[in-house]
Amino acid sequence: QVQLVESGGGLVQAGGSLRLSCAASGSDFGINAMGWYRQAPGKQRELVARIIPDGSTNYEDSVKGRFTISRDNAKNTVYLQMNSLKPEDTAVYYCNAQIRFLGGWTFYTYWGQGTQVTVSS
Repeated sequence: QVQLVESGGGLVQAGGSLRLSCAASGSDFGINAMGWYRQAPGKQRELVARIIPDGSTNYEDSVKGRFTISRDNAKNTVYLQMNSLKPEDTAVYYCNAQIRFLGGWTFYTYWGQGTQVTVSS
């Protein structure tokens, strides 16, 4: 019923910037927290950034001061602005959202398809 569609990944040199977007589509739902995770080859998935409806945010230590997460509640969209990119940031980035269907009270986790970010040295 709900799909998360990501865009904005690509190949950049170290020090460059990218902006990732993730939009939720469907009907009869509301969104609580939204976030971005990443997974590099041979490593486990890790949380990059998270944002709740009032705008409060959390960041993984290695991206603090370089990445900014934001959301547009009217568009059901979350963004990740990535500046001063490093080769260590290379990974597949996934957005997620905690979604509750109207008339219900349980939140379910949905994931986007992933978008590749590659940073060359």
